[in-house]
Amino acid sequence: MTLSLFTHGPERKALGLILPAAAILLFLLNLRRAGERAGRAAERLDAKERNDAIHRQMLDAAAHRPPDRDALADRLRDGRF
Repeated sequence: MTLSLFTHGPERKALGLILPAAAILLFLLNLRRAGERAGRAAERLDAKERNDAIHRQMLDAAAHRPPDRDALADRLRDGRF
């Protein structure tokens, strides 16, 4: 009985307008969510790149450290620290 209400007259026209509007609305909401996810992924990538750069600097500093206390003292006396 309820289906017969939407098969005639103005109800059918209204349904013909409501369904595409609902589909467009759902599409736009999904697009927004996808954009938010992409934004979060970009933020994670930026944070990872910053952390990797800091880690590289730490490894580089460790690679160029003086081998013992005497070498450190010599570097400090020469002002090369």
